[in-house]
Amino acid sequence: MTSGDAAEPLVHIQDFRMDFGDTTVIKDLSFDVRAGETFGFLGSNGSGKTTTLRALLGIYQPTAGTLHIGGRPFAPQDGAKLGYLPEERGLYKKEAVLDVMVYFGRLKGLDKNRAKAWSRDYLERVGLADKANMRLDKLSGGQQQKIQLGVTIMNGPELLILDEPTKGFDPVNRRLLMDIIEDQKLAGATVIMVTHQMEEVERLCDRVILLKDGTSRAYGTVAQVQEQFGGTVYRLTYTGVLPPSALYDIVTAAGGHAELSPRPGADESDVLRELITHGVAVKSFTTARTSLEEVFIKVYGETHELAEA
Repeated sequence: MTSGDAAEPLVHIQDFRMDFGDTTVIKDLSFDVRAGETFGFLGSNGSGKTTTLRALLGIYQPTAGTLHIGGRPFAPQDGAKLGYLPEERGLYKKEAVLDVMVYFGRLKGLDKNRAKAWSRDYLERVGLADKANMRLDKLSGGQQQKIQLGVTIMNGPELLILDEPTKGFDPVNRRLLMDIIEDQKLAGATVIMVTHQMEEVERLCDRVILLKDGTSRAYGTVAQVQEQFGGTVYRLTYTGVLPPSALYDIVTAAGGHAELSPRPGADESDVLRELITHGVAVKSFTTARTSLEEVFIKVYGETHELAEA
């Protein structure tokens, strides 16, 4: 599974097309995931994310194109170096937590003692040490999700594919899971993460791709994607009336808060001077990049449901 050339991407998808009958769901999709990076795989409902992952892992046979992991198509024997958390979770819910984790650990090549020790350490970290002997179906959905993630990462995978890993989590548990994912990256894993939590993407991801209707609408570093869909914005609190201006466009303005998008050639001092000249009392003024949430709205539309593909 490991690429022989460090310059080669770990995941390479080129001219990928996927048809189901007369319906084309992926159209000439191309992108790379570099070894050691965390890659955000984003898209709206039905955009083709899950289809692409299933084709990459050999679950679907592509209509056309190249889908490689480590320079070749994925093969079952590569599974020992892969961690895949699918959209559909699957655990033996009538068995004890520790027994289930040890069972999966042995399937992934760990001996029984190592699998048990790793599982106990993990349960302690995620606050479930007292649940080790409890049946899985007695745990909450979020607790079961923590177990599923543990099973996914316990073999120290080279490639970690996570489909909505923190869906339904409260902020405390979401932060805990993000810390665990960061640890995997620090240990050398390449991470592909499907999520609609944009703060997670901005915190963790080196690069992203945004899919819509089976095609790429944006691809690059987080900063490059933000720049492509607006770049710098000015956020201010104020009293008065914002005047129309040749220096900026008003993106939002309500309740004394506004976001302005500068036009080419304008800088923040020009914009501030313009506002003050027209009698606007500026209480605060900050410069920021267009957020990924705002990029999503621009690409997919405010009323489009950002749900799982």
